[in-house]
Amino acid sequence: MIHLNWEERDTEKIVECVHSDAQKFIVHNKLTPGKQYDVKNETEEFYFIIDNSNRIGGFYKYYFKELK
Repeated sequence: MIHLNWEERDTEKIVECVHSDAQKFIVHNKLTPGKQYDVKNETEEFYFIIDNSNRIGGFYKYYFKELK
């Protein structure tokens, strides 16, 4: 049950939000374009990050670019 301690987990990588324009979902109040976020977990389709509400949220990867 990994989701119970995601907020305390080590950061896997850092990503930067490139846009918050969603057709189907409301993400503009949870993501800020240009802001960097810590990735706590990752799947094939999603990044699980600590968003603007200081909680873990899962977002499609196309909202972000990976920073090296």
